[in-house]
Amino acid sequence: MEVNGMTHKKKLGNIVQESADADDQNSAEDFDPWTAWAYRPRTISFLLIGAFLLIWASGALDPEASTVFHDSVISVKRGVCAMIAVFLAYCLLQAPSTVLIRPHPAFWRLVHGMAVVYLVALTFLLFQNRDDARQFMKFIHPDLGVELPERSYASDCRIYVPDNPKNRFKNVYDTLFDEFVVAHIFGWWGKAIMIRNQPLLWVLSIGFELMEYTFRHMLANFNECWWDSIILDILICNWFGIWAGMHTVHYFDGKTYEWVGISRQPNILGKVKRTLSQFTPANWDKDEWHPLLGPWRFIQVLSLCIVFMTVELNTFFLKFCLWIPPRNPLVVYRLILWWLIAVPTIREYNTYLQDRNPVKKVGAFCWLSLAICIVELLICIKFGHGLFPNEMSQWLVIFWTCVGVTMVVFLTVWSWKTHRNMKRMKNKNKKCL
Repeated sequence: MEVNGMTHKKKLGNIVQESADADDQNSAEDFDPWTAWAYRPRTISFLLIGAFLLIWASGALDPEASTVFHDSVISVKRGVCAMIAVFLAYCLLQAPSTVLIRPHPAFWRLVHGMAVVYLVALTFLLFQNRDDARQFMKFIHPDLGVELPERSYASDCRIYVPDNPKNRFKNVYDTLFDEFVVAHIFGWWGKAIMIRNQPLLWVLSIGFELMEYTFRHMLANFNECWWDSIILDILICNWFGIWAGMHTVHYFDGKTYEWVGISRQPNILGKVKRTLSQFTPANWDKDEWHPLLGPWRFIQVLSLCIVFMTVELNTFFLKFCLWIPPRNPLVVYRLILWWLIAVPTIREYNTYLQDRNPVKKVGAFCWLSLAICIVELLICIKFGHGLFPNEMSQWLVIFWTCVGVTMVVFLTVWSWKTHRNMKRMKNKNKKCL
């Protein structure tokens, strides 16, 4: 018990020390004459600048000067954009800071505000019907609101096509040089940088392929050839992305850091490197998830995996239900926003797991991530009603039922054994006293 207690104290001490180191780094940047201006509050100045911008954009002092405001649709769009801009400006200046300090605490306050705007917009969309929601998307992007053809990757699964004299491996060639292959690799590279735990990344990799196979009766996009799913996705794209991401983490984790101000760098090259390093994390410590530490920790890590896979599934179902083509920039914007939200979320959640304080709560980004995931899922369920007439295969229902029952039995037995061992330890300690 004393060993476990000392280990626990050591972990908490490391977390406190990391927080103190971040504060020291932030303080060092405050006193650096080259960057001190960026850390001084300028709230009143920005308020006055924002007021002048509102006067100019809204035409408050001369409403008849422009004919733009006679168009009600344009006025509503401009008003909504201005409303969002004012809220983001408030978050940039006044919202509480997060656990991240690079490149600047204000940047992550802005990301926090963007997450809130996205959550509010999703909530509004949830209260519309499916047809109105699809037409509403036209206000966001003019190319939307049009029914899309579904694309299947399993129409011809032959590796060798003898009846094609130009390219007998046409199916493999088309799949391998699809534009989404590069996005796939970069996606897993980004996940590796966020999670920094290779076993957990492989659980997510294989788990999502199982999700695609499970819901292939609902979306044609999930119908893939066996070699596409197993070889191209798991063994090539996912593996290369995870490998590159973990090597990136190992490279920066193994370096010795001495964060000094830009003004203290001895030459121009040093100043440039220090400036660029401002856009990298302050530390690259690998997250210690320890899913086998106990049944409750196992459930907590499993919940993280479920949320991750749900967010990825939501991407495909939202595109299908709202008629958003894969190449539309809204898909890219959503993925970038989710990546920015997930970076502090993972840090907050890992810190939450390490903290043994009985009175604790998850961070703001953790709460926002879960809320956004739930609302996205509700939109998919509501707007997807009646769009998926095909039923899941009977063997898949039996398979997932067996997995669920096995998981419940496994966790129950594990919890009972853990409780029994703890009870024995308490009785043994009482006898010793």
